[in-house]
Amino acid sequence: MGAMKYLHTMIRVSDPEETIRFFTLLGLREVRRQENETGRFTLIFLAAPGDEAAQVELTHNWDEKGYAGGRNFGHLAYAVENIYETCQRLMDAGVTINRPPRDGHMAFVRTPDNISVELLQADGVLEPAEPWASMPNTGVW
Repeated sequence: MGAMKYLHTMIRVSDPEETIRFFTLLGLREVRRQENETGRFTLIFLAAPGDEAAQVELTHNWDEKGYAGGRNFGHLAYAVENIYETCQRLMDAGVTINRPPRDGHMAFVRTPDNISVELLQADGVLEPAEPWASMPNTGVW
């Protein structure tokens, strides 16, 4: 089994400044921010000082008017040594690959309780390879 590294947990937020204020009270600090005009969202990454590798990603979808039913929890994210081998091992064990690693970079799977787990290729992108390159999405990710 290849090496794996925890990256972040993503939550969706309705009021980014209020959420940042909350996490600041806990001791976290903003480490980076990414605005996406086309997708109409902002990503804000927070971490505890001295532990910047373990982050909370706040996702603010600009047009969202509130979240219900736990929809504000997004996903856990891990970097993996080889995304194709990791997805094959999971698929061989009966795990559904909701978003296959078609691009050699990113995949999404779900836990038995339907929590999304994002897998990202460590150190960049692998060349697209079959059967992944032509595999369709199989569910919500």
